[in-house]
Amino acid sequence: METIIKTIKVSDKGQIALPVDVRESANINIGDSLILIQKGKRIMIEKTEMIESKVKDDFKDLLKLSELSLKDLWDNEYDKIWNIYLKKK
Repeated sequence: METIIKTIKVSDKGQIALPVDVRESANINIGDSLILIQKGKRIMIEKTEMIESKVKDDFKDLLKLSELSLKDLWDNEYDKIWNIYLKKK
């Protein structure tokens, strides 16, 4: 992995332009969504799809765990609406 260091300037509107060679090496195209993350004085810019792919598997069990944790509430004979809702799925 190559490290590229560039100097860029911030416009009077607070905008920056990513140099062509940086866009090309990062595969950033017109219309792509980018995420800007700031921690202290450090700033990272990442393609949205890269962040999505990195965290995709981190949350795969979230729905299953939430359903399991609420199962006791849903399987309550006094709460018929959940039983009706779950049968429709």
